[in-house]
Amino acid sequence: MSKLSVLILVISTLFLSQSLSLADSKGDKSTVPPLVQAARKQIGVTLSYDPSYRSIPYPNGDVPVETGVCTDVVIRALRTLGLDLQKLIHEDMRKNFSKYPKIWGLKKPDKNIDHRRVPNISCWMKRQHWSLPISKNPSDYKAGDIVTWNLSSGVPHIGIVSDKKNGQCPLIIHNIGAGTQEEDCLFEFTLTGHYRPIIKKY
Repeated sequence: MSKLSVLILVISTLFLSQSLSLADSKGDKSTVPPLVQAARKQIGVTLSYDPSYRSIPYPNGDVPVETGVCTDVVIRALRTLGLDLQKLIHEDMRKNFSKYPKIWGLKKPDKNIDHRRVPNISCWMKRQHWSLPISKNPSDYKAGDIVTWNLSSGVPHIGIVSDKKNGQCPLIIHNIGAGTQEEDCLFEFTLTGHYRPIIKKY
């Protein structure tokens, strides 16, 4: 190999290395799961937490985007992938009401609120075979997974696993009271569910 060829090879390698470093520092959006991208877009948009019961349109109903609860982060993100939990859960509850939790004393489905309750979403995801084992190993949780917890108060909570990490532990995109945030809290509460969405035509 001539000296000129070697020089060209060295320059090309350095240029490629620098390009990869820049891509890494900026973050390659193509490697970020769409569910994570959709959840992250809610940060700075959904700024508050409001658990009030509201009558909303059906299907694809939503409360004002500047507010909501933890479940609304997941609902809004999944809708960008073509899954409307309001419709999917309502239809499944109409056919299989006895399979769902009776925590609220309902006698029949309520399309305004059923999909906004963590236990109902968990039940539906289990019925779709999205469930994975709960573990203490952070590497078991992949970007785009959905996790549920019981908070110290016993209140159920839900969030989406981010592609960003604090060391080895992935961050969580969720709304726990101050709007949609991306935080290091995967193991901060008692995990009750681990789910990996199977995106298909329902």
